[in-house]
Amino acid sequence: MTAQINFTSGQYTVAVCVGGLPPSYSGYVEHAVLYEDLDDIRSSDGTALFFAVERSSQEWPELVVVLRFDPSPEQGFHPGFLLLPETHLLLVGAGTRLLAYKLSPVRRLWEDFANFGFWGWERHGDIVFMSAELEFAAWSADGRKLWSTFVEPPWSYEVHDDRVVLDVMGQKQSFVAAIGPDLRKEI
Repeated sequence: MTAQINFTSGQYTVAVCVGGLPPSYSGYVEHAVLYEDLDDIRSSDGTALFFAVERSSQEWPELVVVLRFDPSPEQGFHPGFLLLPETHLLLVGAGTRLLAYKLSPVRRLWEDFANFGFWGWERHGDIVFMSAELEFAAWSADGRKLWSTFVEPPWSYEVHDDRVVLDVMGQKQSFVAAIGPDLRKEI
């Protein structure tokens, strides 16, 4: 049996299953405003991911998405979600796939690619950072991509007010978070 995990932010509840589909999958699909099967969910390639988003006033989720992703959790790459209820934005990372959905009205905004494998989302004010094995990127709180840069492990970053300090293999650079790095400068 596949375990379902739910989390709530604002008026939205997101249901997530990794590795399989929930028992009520057919009901979710039947009632969805937007249903996407981004890969053949019946395939055995990659790891299955199901997620659905419902508003507190709705009986069924409006958004239902299934996909398969790789690299897998067994390789250290877990799916991640960031929900910004005030802008009705859901960001999803799984394997190398990145997705953004507007939740009011429900529609997919974009699909992107994370170099080698997604690590996580982190929000700082009006900027959302995405970490991946070989990429560090930023989006606005409404889902517009601001910038992206190549990184190589080991790498890390810190945010101080409106600035980011990016450390890639011991070489540090500082830059304005909304503008992105100038790859010609180091600190």
